[in-house]
Amino acid sequence: MSTEVKTFTRAEVATHNTEESLWIIIDSKVYDITKFIKFHPGGKHVLLELGGKDATKAFYDLHRVDILKKYDRFRIGIIAGEEKVAATVPWPADGEISKVPYAENPAWQGWKSAYFNESHYRMRIAVRKFLEKEVVPLLPAMEDQGKEPSIELYKKMGQFGLLAARIGPGKALTLTPNGLPGGVKPEEFTYFHEQIAHEEIARLGCPGATDGLAAGMVIGLPPVLLFGRPEVSEKVGREVLAGEKRICLAITEAFAGSDVAQIRTTATKTPDGKYYIVNGTKKWITNGSFSDYFVTAVRTGPLSAGAKGVSLLLIERSEGVATQKIITSYSPAAGTAFVTFDNVKVPVENLLGKENGGFACIMANFNHERWLIIVGVVRATRLVVEECFKWAHQRTVFGKPLIAQPVIREKLAHMVAQLESVYHWIEAITYQMTKLSYAEQTKLLAGPIALCKLQATRVAYDVSDKACQIFGGRAITRTGMGQIIERFQRSIKYGAILGGSEEIMADLGIKQAMKYMPKNSRL
Repeated sequence: MSTEVKTFTRAEVATHNTEESLWIIIDSKVYDITKFIKFHPGGKHVLLELGGKDATKAFYDLHRVDILKKYDRFRIGIIAGEEKVAATVPWPADGEISKVPYAENPAWQGWKSAYFNESHYRMRIAVRKFLEKEVVPLLPAMEDQGKEPSIELYKKMGQFGLLAARIGPGKALTLTPNGLPGGVKPEEFTYFHEQIAHEEIARLGCPGATDGLAAGMVIGLPPVLLFGRPEVSEKVGREVLAGEKRICLAITEAFAGSDVAQIRTTATKTPDGKYYIVNGTKKWITNGSFSDYFVTAVRTGPLSAGAKGVSLLLIERSEGVATQKIITSYSPAAGTAFVTFDNVKVPVENLLGKENGGFACIMANFNHERWLIIVGVVRATRLVVEECFKWAHQRTVFGKPLIAQPVIREKLAHMVAQLESVYHWIEAITYQMTKLSYAEQTKLLAGPIALCKLQATRVAYDVSDKACQIFGGRAITRTGMGQIIERFQRSIKYGAILGGSEEIMADLGIKQAMKYMPKNSRL
């Protein structure tokens, strides 16, 4: 289109109502859809009925606003005198903060906060703009077609500092190549900044694709940085945080599941003591299909030793390492894999922590992993609430907006009440993470994080159920108006299972409390 904006009167548009010349008006903008008639999925007659007319209401009854962006090439001008009409902007737009009620965390919608300062606002906008530019255009191919994220995209995330921002305070901040998003300084970076990075990824509403964007790194790299030999952790850390190599966490097996103490993958030392020979399999490994490194739980002691015979090894993709994609409920873009180790030779220098001390390393990683799962689940839930608010105001039924129905307002009320309750619990936990030592966190936060994860996934399930009722048939359709709701309801069980199932979280939360129950307590 020319940069010059042409104007038309509504009367002029009305004359273009035939198959040879078909114009419509949406949000005071004029579109010439003559060439699109034969390609319209709904057939040409739907368009011919609207020819020369204002099709705004009809369009939004059937389409998401981002369709306008996709077909902007058909826009030829605007209605004269209506240049200042506030047209809807395709989401997301230039890092903007949503004004839809409850669509953003309270501090971004006018609340005063004891936790967030200017650096947090700056970082959120920077990350949001980056994702809009570099990731959003790729999402359809990734989420819907299962295309894995490219190494080029990983490098862009690394150069931008997004990969390091998702690891949190500590050694990662010294290994990232070009600093952190929004110019945040390493010395001012806290877990609240990390929380923002996870939230912005989850906000994209494509769970399979976004898990492909380094979910394996977020849980796989910390053990290397914390427990690896200095030369190993620095080399691998720099490669991964620059986006040059990918890494994942390979703990789960078909045999063991959540019972890590029963893993069967073996690592046996060579006679000269220089290598481990690894044999076994891992299953449901996120990012496994395209990772270069596997942080792997192996058995270095007898099976009868349980957790005391488990070690943690950093295994590089090499001869004997094979991966096969597993098709799960969400997009193959996540790279979920079945991993096979067949006589893989691993240098003893790649041992993380102590031999037979891997279980402690794995447990040390769990609080952070569960916290980031909570953050992602709750932010994805917030996106669903935003979608429901938009749809309830956009959709007309029985001559009134859907929001005019009391039953819809009641559903929204329960959704918001649950969402905000669990979100504020997250803020409280994140604050404690910024203040407590590692030892204090292990004692005081393991139980609350487990219970918060349980609550977050229960809330997600209930919100998903209500959202499906609000959207109706569109909520069970993979494309179109309800696609975000459909993706969400198809993936809510990930958060309820990964990182520890709801049942284990409930049991762990109360067991942790029992440890500190005063002896001989009586009513």
